[in-house]
Amino acid sequence: MKATLDDKDLKILDILQSDSTLSVKDIGEQIGLSFTPTYERIKSLERRGIIKKYVALVDRVQVGLDIVVYCYITLKEQSKEALMDFERIAVSIPEIQELISLSGTYDYVMKIVSTDIGSYNNFVVNVVSNIPNIGQYHSSIVLNEVKKETAFKIPK
Repeated sequence: MKATLDDKDLKILDILQSDSTLSVKDIGEQIGLSFTPTYERIKSLERRGIIKKYVALVDRVQVGLDIVVYCYITLKEQSKEALMDFERIAVSIPEIQELISLSGTYDYVMKIVSTDIGSYNNFVVNVVSNIPNIGQYHSSIVLNEVKKETAFKIPK
């Protein structure tokens, strides 16, 4: 269900998506509210699950993660139990940054970040290929991240 958000809430979300380290006072000044109502709005957005968490965005290359791969998965069996078993195992693997269920040709796509092609190959051979119920997997290596955004453009 879509949350009810007014213009002040939308402005708060826009500001926090750009810089979540700003103080409540600074955010309040930008949206034209004093500290207390701004604080209460932020806490309400958190309680309602609209703001899920605050994170630091790390430059992956500077920490030695040079390769991003999208691995497309087709499962052998499509029962609810088989899907749930696959998901349970896949979400527990730290190298898998995202797991997305798809319609169409593939059942899932996994976003995997690794240090290099050899490490990714080792991961596929020793981890991905051993997940039960995988029928096929196909890898697409990212050559260049042309656009990468973390902030949502929230419709009014």
